[in-house]
Amino acid sequence: MSESRAVLEGPDIHRALTRIAHEILERTKGAGEVVLLGIPTRGATLARRLGDRIEQFEGVKIPVGSIDITMYRDDLRLKPARPLGRTELPPDGIDGKTVVLVDDVLYSGRTVRAALDALNDLGRPTSVQLATLVDRGHRELPIRADYVGKNLPTAKSEKVKVYLEETDGREAVLLIKEGAK
Repeated sequence: MSESRAVLEGPDIHRALTRIAHEILERTKGAGEVVLLGIPTRGATLARRLGDRIEQFEGVKIPVGSIDITMYRDDLRLKPARPLGRTELPPDGIDGKTVVLVDDVLYSGRTVRAALDALNDLGRPTSVQLATLVDRGHRELPIRADYVGKNLPTAKSEKVKVYLEETDGREAVLLIKEGAK
């Protein structure tokens, strides 16, 4: 049996993304050379939302795409049957741009490492930054997020599940305790 509790609801997610969008604008001095690349599935949705917010604030549409990491995962040999996702790059590509990778939950760092490997095959950005809605700790690789919606200390036995309206029909981040009575 598992027990879950909401750690972020719709308005909290909205505020966190608004804050991250402002932080990206501040750090990149206006986001003129920024490309947002989401890691499917929910990272791609979050990247589109961040792009919309930046456009609202600055009046400039920044390129948004997605990056499929399937073939770059280090657990591919353990679970080889996976559907391939789509990589969608902006027409101008990523060369010479600041790429902000966007994901929903940062945990071990292995997904981000795979995204960095995939990115290396797609071009040569000036720099790469990372935005995540939730950082739950327990890193296995030396990777940290530049922009975090919520730091959420968790036990390894717990799970974090992100629900977004576009993919799940609801807005929430749940902390799930396995084996709770």
